Amino acid sequence: MEELSIISRGCYKVDSEKSRCRCTGGKLGVTDWLEGMPQTVNEPDAVEIKFKNTRKGFYRNVNQLNLVKGDIVAVEASPGHDIGVVCLTGQLVVEQMRRMGTPYTADGELKKVYRKAKQVDIEKWLEAISQEGKVMFEARDISARLNLNMKIGDVEFQGDRTKAIFYYIADERVDFRELIKVLAERFKIRVEMRQIGARQEAGRIGGIGSCGRELCCATWMSNFKSVATVAARIQELSLNPSKLAGQCGKLKCCLNYELDCYADKRRNYPSSDTKIQTREGTLFCQKTDIFKEIMWFSEQPDSALNMIALPVEKVWELIDLNKKGVMIDKANMTSKVVIEKDELDYRVVVGEESLTRFDDANKNKRNKNRQDRTVRKNGNQTTKKLPINTKNGANNPQPNGVAILQTETIVEEHQNTQNVNDEEAQRTKSKRKRRRNKNTSNNNRIKDENTTQPPIENN
Repeated sequence: MEELSIISRGCYKVDSEKSRCRCTGGKLGVTDWLEGMPQTVNEPDAVEIKFKNTRKGFYRNVNQLNLVKGDIVAVEASPGHDIGVVCLTGQLVVEQMRRMGTPYTADGELKKVYRKAKQVDIEKWLEAISQEGKVMFEARDISARLNLNMKIGDVEFQGDRTKAIFYYIADERVDFRELIKVLAERFKIRVEMRQIGARQEAGRIGGIGSCGRELCCATWMSNFKSVATVAARIQELSLNPSKLAGQCGKLKCCLNYELDCYADKRRNYPSSDTKIQTREGTLFCQKTDIFKEIMWFSEQPDSALNMIALPVEKVWELIDLNKKGVMIDKANMTSKVVIEKDELDYRVVVGEESLTRFDDANKNKRNKNRQDRTVRKNGNQTTKKLPINTKNGANNPQPNGVAILQTETIVEEHQNTQNVNDEEAQRTKSKRKRRRNKNTSNNNRIKDENTTQPPIENN
């Protein structure tokens, strides 16, 4: 139970004597690719400490402790102290601070690392962690009784168990002053209410996305940018809410990953509402493939039937002709695109991806055995030689002068089957008759024995 309770801190086992834990990486994990490198003289004294789920902070090692990844330390908090796990040290902390928007300075204002956690500190820390789930559910019941339109999604106790942070989600402003009084009186702690969004909640909970990988907000993403449906339109994606929304209910953050590439590429393309005037009618743009530089047009604005694929250069030419008042016949659009399928340089050697690779051989073998039994049973098989194929009525053989021989098996199946059925019926009838005669004789013998036996006299 203790190992399960510290998973949210990025650990799966705690060694109280050495004040260390075995890290699992946790949420927003960072790979220290400088680990094992010799330290320089001007090594920064800042370290990154992780707490529950996605909460992290930068602290200053003022006491010059020999800290490595996985050390459990006591850090400065307000009030008291908190317990966290060291997740990053050395030069990468400076790069991490710059990425987070807080550049590192030697005299910057950072909270302090007090010491490595003692065994008493770790025991109190683990005790506080074990109560977080129970407190969260009880806090939800209290907020429901107070009729507050909010959802308490997570609770995090401070390491010294004097304070707790309640993370909540609300669509509008909530007056939770009464809730704070009730929670402080009930749990005898200081209460801090911290509002988070739907994306932050998904990151704290974690999960697997539709791509099959762990959620970006739970692994590396810390700054959330707004995502609009325009990003889906620019990338020619279907505006299906069930496919565009993530586990948080909002638009997927990954819609912004390739948006700049698409937008930069489309600058040299005609707009998506381009119309081409022809003598047969107007052609409307349906979709654009920026990778193959093809635009697809159809005769109906809301229908994708009978689409015509035109390269971008041809579309620009037709637009220029329309501006000059020249309309071209649709039949003269000879610049049709031939979409070639790329040949994959992959060949199945043993057919390991076939799920029925073991069934086919047995199935073919069974079919062959069944056909052999049928032929042996029926016994009628003839071979017929067909004439050579001709072309246009002439006796011209096929290429290579090979005549096609076709073998046809003519089996008198109906007659043979009927004979077999008649024989089976005759044998069955004879068996029934013999069984009936035997039963009749047995009954007569038993009856005769009963009639010849003298009656028993009572004394």
